[in-house]
Amino acid sequence: MLGNLDLGIAIFYIVLILVVGILAGSGRFKKVKEISAEGYFLAGKTLRWPAIGLALFATNISTVHLVSLAQSGFDTGLLNGNFEWMAAFTLILLALFFVPFYLKSGVTTLPDFLERRYDRASRDWLTFISILSAIVIHIAFSMLAGGIVLRTLFGFNMYLSITVICVITGIYTILGGLRAVVVTESIQTIVLLAGAFIISFAAFDKMGGWMPMKAVLVEDNALDRLSMLRGSNDGSGMPWYAVLFGYPILGIWYWCADQTIVQRVLGAKDENHGRVGALFCGFLKILPVFIFVLPGLFAYTLFKTGQLDLSSLGVDHQGQVNSKGIYTLMITQLLPSGLIGVLVAALLSGLMSQISGALNSISTMVSYDIFKQRRPAASDGQLIRIGKIAAVIAMGFSLALLPLLDRYESIFYGINDVIAHIAPPITCVFLLGVFWKGASATAAKLTLWIGSVLGVAVFLLNKLLPDSWVGQTPFMMMAFYLFLICMLLQVLLSYKYPVQHTAQSRDLYWKSPMDPLRGKAWPGIGNYRILSALLLAIVVILYVIFN
Repeated sequence: MLGNLDLGIAIFYIVLILVVGILAGSGRFKKVKEISAEGYFLAGKTLRWPAIGLALFATNISTVHLVSLAQSGFDTGLLNGNFEWMAAFTLILLALFFVPFYLKSGVTTLPDFLERRYDRASRDWLTFISILSAIVIHIAFSMLAGGIVLRTLFGFNMYLSITVICVITGIYTILGGLRAVVVTESIQTIVLLAGAFIISFAAFDKMGGWMPMKAVLVEDNALDRLSMLRGSNDGSGMPWYAVLFGYPILGIWYWCADQTIVQRVLGAKDENHGRVGALFCGFLKILPVFIFVLPGLFAYTLFKTGQLDLSSLGVDHQGQVNSKGIYTLMITQLLPSGLIGVLVAALLSGLMSQISGALNSISTMVSYDIFKQRRPAASDGQLIRIGKIAAVIAMGFSLALLPLLDRYESIFYGINDVIAHIAPPITCVFLLGVFWKGASATAAKLTLWIGSVLGVAVFLLNKLLPDSWVGQTPFMMMAFYLFLICMLLQVLLSYKYPVQHTAQSRDLYWKSPMDPLRGKAWPGIGNYRILSALLLAIVVILYVIFN
């Protein structure tokens, strides 16, 4: 249980974000006589690259990451940092290959893009999957992580405290639209990073630095915890080939084809702001390994040297330390009062930014991809009203899922387990649609349907028959196998049902692999080509160092 000072700082922060969010939305609306749907859902397409990059990062990094990446650092070392550094490669793909089509086509949602490239059936299916994934992955899991933190630190009832936070987040998100979301996310990213740096420095200082930590790992015969890529015999279930083959399937869906993430790019002022904003996020994604994962590894060595008391965590059903609450334990044992309040604010930042971003994307898809498709003459006011209602319903449904999702021992594993079974067909139709002229609408539609059903079947088999081949296959390799099946399926079906391009679709695929690099670019370091090469080089060097 924490003191009044820390609780006061946390409450002050929540109120501050609420006020800033409301002012950001209302300030935008005072400039126009009538609120436009584009102004509400896409911030009038005026977003610049710093706001885009910070908002992308904030929407991605939730309380789940702070809590679960520290847990993974304690359990397996730097291994799960692959989800952070590999993201840089997919953000380069987003910037170079997808952003130009998204902005050139003037789409409001990614299902809208899929209809222009393929057909209406593909749009409807992606809308359904995207709304469902936003509710489960982006909102419900984040709520669960936030509830665990608030219960552990303050002794609050998990469901009541999360409901209060969600209502506050929903107020400024629903009132202010994407403008309020991006403004608050920019602030929340800074607070989140500050908090993460504080706990990282505290753990580093307590351990005495890098070399004492490494010495403990050597003595414990656990030096492999510093390696990002593991051998095939590693007991983590995530060998190097699973990372290299499996992560791109998850990453391309998440960063290039998920409405909750990409909506920030769709609100870009122009193509260069969209591209550089995505790359800016790629550079930010280098940080989590050092400020989210590494503190968990320091916690492991502090525990081994008797400098961190984990007795309050208890043990799991296998007799191992229940590491689910390791992050909150580090906060209470390594930081003084006052700084603990800052860390709580950082955790709330992750929670609120994730929820606000997902609610905004859900309301956008419901308004444009469902309501407007059935009522083409709907006014902007009607679209906004329907979007707000959808956000409220989505928030209620997410709260109802919390008891079910709490069964996962690792929240981060739970999220990626779900993604691994829904991403393959979506990644497939987007990749082939953008890079292959022959990808047909009928093939895309059938691939989405069959691939999704197959993913659900494999997911259920994994849970019902954990000792079978399906249950023993690492989830990222299963994602890769499902992707290969979907690719084969769409290619064969495209030959059986040949493509018939429309005036729109014939401009929505790359004619040459070099075309993405020929677009107009800013001079100097702001050139997206230079930034892409620099980001690629930095991540490759980091992998060489930590291999």
